[in-house]
Amino acid sequence: MPAITDFCFLVEDVERSVAFYRDKLGFKLRTRAEGFADFTTEHVALALWEIDHIAATTGISNKRSGPGVHKAVAAIEVVRPEQIDELYEQLLAQGVSFVSPPRDYPWRARCVYFTDPDENLWEIYSWLDGKRFGEVSE
Repeated sequence: MPAITDFCFLVEDVERSVAFYRDKLGFKLRTRAEGFADFTTEHVALALWEIDHIAATTGISNKRSGPGVHKAVAAIEVVRPEQIDELYEQLLAQGVSFVSPPRDYPWRARCVYFTDPDENLWEIYSWLDGKRFGEVSE
């Protein structure tokens, strides 16, 4: 299986979402087209596609979930658990809406969760002991 190259959120308003990801999170805009935008990241492109645009273009459903319903989580792993608190403070100052403050979880990770304007869920995490929980070696 090839590596994942893009992660796309379906959004209500691409302009509002571009402003969030560019201005609050600091992602660099790479592509902008009608109903679509994407950002450069180190390994995976983050794409935003207006749900009505993709529905009209491809024929998929544009049915929405109700508020607070999450069907996916995008995650960012950082090296040190202390970075979670640093990023939390920085993003909070930018007006990012968090589910709760950072905390340590039973799977030996320090995590914090926030949502974008379309309530797409994000996680920033770091392994407390530097080891991935439940890692499988082949």
